[in-house]
Amino acid sequence: MHPLKKLFDHARTYRRDAWLATLYSSLNKLFDVLPEVLIGVAVDVVVSRQDSFLARLGVVEVSSQLAWLGVLTVLIWAGESLFQYLYSVAWRDLAQNLQHRLRLEAYAHVQRLELSWFENRSSGNLLSVMNDDINQMERFLNTGANAIIQIVMSSLLIAAVFFALAPKLALISLLPVPLILWGTFWFQRRLAPRYAEVREAAGRINGRLNNNLYGIATIKSYAAEDFEAAHVAAASTEYVRTNAAAIRLSSAITPVIRMAILAGFVVTLVYGGWMALHGEIAVGSYSVLVYLTQRLLWPFTGLAEIADLYQRSMASIERVLNLIQTPIGIPYAGAALARDAVAGEVVFRNVDFSYDGQRPTLSAIDLTLPAGRTIGFVGSTGSGKSTLIKLLLRFYVPGAGRVEIDGRDIGGLDLQDLRRAIGYVPQEPFLTDGSVAENIAYGMPHATPAQIEAAARAAEAHDFIAALPRGYATPVGERGQKLSGGQRQRIALARAILKDPPILILDEATSAVDNETEAAIQRSLARVAQGRTTLVIAHRLSTVRHADAIHVLEHGQVVESGTHDQLLAHGGAYAGLWRLQTGEVG
Repeated sequence: MHPLKKLFDHARTYRRDAWLATLYSSLNKLFDVLPEVLIGVAVDVVVSRQDSFLARLGVVEVSSQLAWLGVLTVLIWAGESLFQYLYSVAWRDLAQNLQHRLRLEAYAHVQRLELSWFENRSSGNLLSVMNDDINQMERFLNTGANAIIQIVMSSLLIAAVFFALAPKLALISLLPVPLILWGTFWFQRRLAPRYAEVREAAGRINGRLNNNLYGIATIKSYAAEDFEAAHVAAASTEYVRTNAAAIRLSSAITPVIRMAILAGFVVTLVYGGWMALHGEIAVGSYSVLVYLTQRLLWPFTGLAEIADLYQRSMASIERVLNLIQTPIGIPYAGAALARDAVAGEVVFRNVDFSYDGQRPTLSAIDLTLPAGRTIGFVGSTGSGKSTLIKLLLRFYVPGAGRVEIDGRDIGGLDLQDLRRAIGYVPQEPFLTDGSVAENIAYGMPHATPAQIEAAARAAEAHDFIAALPRGYATPVGERGQKLSGGQRQRIALARAILKDPPILILDEATSAVDNETEAAIQRSLARVAQGRTTLVIAHRLSTVRHADAIHVLEHGQVVESGTHDQLLAHGGAYAGLWRLQTGEVG
């Protein structure tokens, strides 16, 4: 299906606006053509006087004919100006509304896609689609759509006048028009794949820039500025190369069209003049035809620019709609889960999982995590600890087996209800570019200042927040860069505490903090874990030492389970890790 048709099939709400804008453009072009007709009528009045066209309509006096010409001229120019204003507003409003809707729709859809979809996607390329490509579509609707409609209307209206005044001349003079249109479409078909490459190249540049800006501290610390500048230069060079190939082809359109225009104009000028000299058409009609030929054919020189804008826009529209129509791998709909009714028992029943479908990450996991208990997960990097949590949050779906909460398969639950029942504190917490209070209340927009402060106190974050320049109103900066790692962790913990979920997850929440912050988080955890199921993933065994049960994972399997004392007495993998970290047993 053509991208433009796909766009308006997708955005049916705006069909009426599109048709109204098209009507205004068409009426504007009608009034735009009429002044040339009036010139011919004026010449006819001066030459033929009482035998003129207006005289045959009943306006005999020459002075009256001229007065009527003046009145008609004012009306026609007023009509042209009115409809120019109306189509300008209509097309721009349509462009703004449509780009606004598409951007929100694309972003909302992307948020609902599963995490595995993002693994093979560049965030910079996604930004390019949701911003640059949608802006490209907006530019086309602002100017290009009206230009195409007016060229079509010019062709139809002027062809009608030609055939009414001089059918034989019309057949010859208008012969270049279908050739021009055919040539334009021929060029367009060849431009389409080139502009698809241009948009992909632009996405790669965005991806590189986004990645580098995110990691600017690492780039500076490794003195890798020149190295990364070379990467950006390579991506930019590729964009220039693909764009240049498209430009060379699109630039060839105008010279070809000019030759066709020249042929049509010469025929009208020479052959039409011969017909006027031999009395086959009136002098006024000849004047009309000469002016109309210029008015019809000259705008075709702009077809190159319009075709260029059109093809760029079609490539962008295709990318945006393909993104919006990406199937959602993990559906959101399901049975309701009332958070207040969740006891918090979590069961993994014979769960297998693999990220790539080949190498197993988890194998035959059978675990029952009792409600209201604190459960620790330890093991080496890549052992599958965080993957268990991601399956519980349904970021991914098990390859085999099932995950249950209170005996219900989470695969059949409403996805947002499930996640509202879980508080999640990741190793690298996400903070928005807002205030401290806004970040603690993230996802809880109706939280009161007193509730926010109580959550911060429970997370032992209140003291450092109160010492900030504006307290809870202090901006944290993009990704929380104005705060230390430990401060970000405690704000993330306060956020989870404010949510008051029946299930709380801490994924390596103390791995990158100092001893003082770790102690603060452990004190907070001891308080907030009361009465809720708390799952703690940790490299530091001191974090889970007091858990009700600890499970040790290696190579995607549970190799040991028990309390801290039981595992030390067992003398297995956990005891070895403990000795490595502390140099002692017990």
